[in-house]
Parts: sequence; structure tokens; C-alpha cells
Amino acid sequence: MAETTALAAPPLPEGQEWLTAMDAIAEDDGYLERVGARHWAFFAEDRPNLLVTFERAETIRARDDQLPAAYAMCKARGWSLLTLIAEGETWWRDRAVWGYFDRLVDDAFFDDFDQVLFHGAGAAGCAACAYAVAAPGARVLAVAPRATLDPEVAGWDRRHMAARRFDFTSRYGYAPDMTEGAAHVWLVHDPLNPVDAMHAALFRNPWVTPLKARRTGEVTERALAGAGILDKVLEDAMAGTLTAAGFARHWRSRRSYAFYLKSILNAAAAQKRPDLELRICRSVTRRMKAPRFAARLAELTGAES
Repeated sequence: MAETTALAAPPLPEGQEWLTAMDAIAEDDGYLERVGARHWAFFAEDRPNLLVTFERAETIRARDDQLPAAYAMCKARGWSLLTLIAEGETWWRDRAVWGYFDRLVDDAFFDDFDQVLFHGAGAAGCAACAYAVAAPGARVLAVAPRATLDPEVAGWDRRHMAARRFDFTSRYGYAPDMTEGAAHVWLVHDPLNPVDAMHAALFRNPWVTPLKARRTGEVTERALAGAGILDKVLEDAMAGTLTAAGFARHWRSRRSYAFYLKSILNAAAAQKRPDLELRICRSVTRRMKAPRFAARLAELTGAES
């Protein structure tokens, strides 16, 4: 396998014991490398496929195993995993990260894998699309990705005002353009979330397939994971077999996912649609034990009589 120029890892400094689990894995097969002041690259090697993800350090620290979210899935499937870890809100917009991907390109790192899949959600979805340019022919599964935070292009997105200070216009810049060399991009988003829908509309290229996950709001990836389909969607994307129809079949599992069911019930109540609330409650209580829905059904049917 092509080697990157990572140095032998020194002992972990005080205060960074959360890196211990990744460091132990890296000693056997891979590496854990500091990338500038606010990032790390964790690589766990297997063959023949590579999943590239982007995560915040605080999220990993909060996890019991203190490993990237995709590690267990990759281990079970014999995939390699490369995770770029950010300390704080960096959006991975850092010269050191640019240099790291430049080095991977120079070392032909991605050429050693049969298939490469970039994945991320939100800010990480922006990074997944932007850095996919480093691996021509890679696939991308982006969940509610931000196309850019350049106020000249996306001034209507006011959710990340502090992050506008980052450079979204030079190296690895405008995410939709950076996907040009990708084999395919699947973009999962909630079309009822106006800001995410506007970002999705900026990915207009013919190699992009939009996939709709309605009523997931600002937590689309969490909803996919909670419904038990994120790993299945990643598998299909890695294999190149993901389709809009296939995603819709996976997404039917939302009919048993409490978060989604509460979301549509609350939306019906906000719209003052008791008829719709009634249909939702009847559907849910016929299929599963749901005290909240049973109680609301009793209220609605009592009001009818």
C-alpha cells in the first residue's frame, strides 16, 4: 500500500487521553496523525474499500468507546476507514487539512482501494463533497450538506454566522464544483427544511441524485441512524447500487421510528389538522404500542362523539 509520510507517533500528551483507543488501533494497522493545530487524521486499514468521514472531536470524546462513529461498521465489513477529526467548529477549512489531502494525492493513497466513499452530514457533508475531488472516481453520500458558507452565494443561511470567517472560495472550495470528478453523489435532505433544500438545489450536476427524508428537520443523519438505515444506505452507496427507489424502501422503516412519528404528529397539530392527527394515531396504534398516540387518539375520538 502507498505510504504517507506520517512520523512515528510520540506518546499522547497530557489531556489527550481520549485519543488512546484510536492510537492503539493505529499501532496495529494504520495511523493517528496530528494535522495542524486543530485536526487529526485517523486511518484504520483494511481492504478493499475505503470510507472517508469527518467528525468533531467533542462528539468522539462523548462516545463510550471514543472511536469514530463508522469504525464498528467498517470493521464488521472489512472496510478501511479514514476519519478527519476537528477540534471545535473548523469546517475542516484549514491549510493543514488542504496540505494533508494534497499529500494523499501525491502519494496515490486513494489508488490502492477498489472503491472510495466520502460521507458526512451538515458541515461534514460540505467537507465530504469538497475533499472528494482528491479521489477522482470516488462516490459521495452527503446528508444535508452545506454547499458553501460564502455569504455572496449562501447569505440566506444564517445558522453558522461565526463560520463565515473561513475560506470557502480557494482550495477545496465550493463543494458542488468539487464533486465534478466523483463517480456519483447521493444527497439526502429534508425538502421541507427550506435552508437545506436551498443548499441541495446548488448541487445541480447530473451525477447528483437527491434523496428525500421528509420531516427530519435539522437532524437528518440522526434520523437515518435512529431508523436503523444509515449503515444500509452507506453499504448501497459503497457498492454503487443506491437509487431513489431503494432509498425510499429503506426509509419506510421510519414508520416505526418514534422521533419521526412524533414529528409528523406535532406537524399535524401545528397545522390544526385533527383529521390528519386521527389518521396518524390510528395507523401507529394499529402497528405498535404507543401510549402517547393512544392517548391522543382517545382525545380525538372523544371529541368526535
